[in-house]
Amino acid sequence: MNGGETQTRLRLDLYPRAETAVRSGHPWVFADSVKSQNRPGTTGELAVMYDRKDRFLAVGLYDAESPIRVRIFHCGKPAAIGRGWWLEKARACLSRREGSALTDGTRLVNGESEGFPGIVADRYADTLVVKIYAAGWLPRWEEIEDVFREVFSPVHLVLRLSRNFTTMAAEMGIAEGFRGEAGEETVIFSENGIRFEAAVLHGQKTGFFLDQRDNRARVEMLSEGRDVLNVFSFTGGFSLYAARGGARSVTDLDISRHALDSAARNFSLNPSLAAVARHAVQADAFRWLEDAEGKYDLIITDPPSLAKRESEREGARCAYARLNAAAMRRLRTGGILVAASCSAHVSADEFLQAVETAARESGRPWRELWRSSHAPDHPAAFREAGYLKAVCLELG
Repeated sequence: MNGGETQTRLRLDLYPRAETAVRSGHPWVFADSVKSQNRPGTTGELAVMYDRKDRFLAVGLYDAESPIRVRIFHCGKPAAIGRGWWLEKARACLSRREGSALTDGTRLVNGESEGFPGIVADRYADTLVVKIYAAGWLPRWEEIEDVFREVFSPVHLVLRLSRNFTTMAAEMGIAEGFRGEAGEETVIFSENGIRFEAAVLHGQKTGFFLDQRDNRARVEMLSEGRDVLNVFSFTGGFSLYAARGGARSVTDLDISRHALDSAARNFSLNPSLAAVARHAVQADAFRWLEDAEGKYDLIITDPPSLAKRESEREGARCAYARLNAAAMRRLRTGGILVAASCSAHVSADEFLQAVETAARESGRPWRELWRSSHAPDHPAAFREAGYLKAVCLELG
């Protein structure tokens, strides 16, 4: 095994509260939850945890530098962890996605929720993009790459790394980019019959936001004959679905010219959508919504995370209320608001309360049409994994 496993197995004893959390399925053990350990640990080795009665509790990847000291991938009875184990886990991920949506853009591995804590793997056509968020995987990367190639059979494989350990990776001879044969830096894939580009080498996350697939399809069903405003439009996903749904017009609003250009390219990949009237506005979304003129029949607000850390939670709640209140003022009678949040530090209840408060304070009658979360290929097995939430309101 890699990661110093020829030594005596690293053993951790946890405080009672952490032990309870692990038993309930939480996949992280924080540094201050470790009561004692038999020796200093090395990033990447397996750490075995025991309960207060000296019984096996869980096993995970140790990270000597991270506040998340162990990322757990197995809890319950002792198990042999090796290539066969990872093959079984990866095959289970693939099996869960058989018969899913008509797309060749799919999340194949969703981190902690599927037994690969700190790893996500997204497929775009024939390219697999693997992003590592935990340094503990670096000593095991060759083994994991081999497993992913065997199970997912990509033509091309791209490795992306979290910025906080790129130096460590370089010292180990691990570099971001194509592994083996190089492919295209921008990959074209199909989602429910709409073509998109994924910037697999330099785009955000793994190159595209696949988690909103189902919400995009819901927007399509609401769009016929409507003037649609896509706030924080990014690469235009909601706009393309709205156009296919029969929208009278679509307007992309984003502060980034790069994002608006990407949306334009995505429209050019779908000539059948060229008939819809399309507008692009480069501006700060909050300011533009509050200051500009114009009314719409359907508005989507899908900002980037407004709370990167717990300390920003209250400010984010206020920002969601302000954003969606401004959007509601732009809605015509009978207009529809689709409001989304990807802030993990803001709970679904808190987000929904912020949106509903804005609706009540608008003085207009309103009703909720639906609420939703992740697409099925983004399972969330513990609280912090459930970052995405959306709600759809109709305003009189």
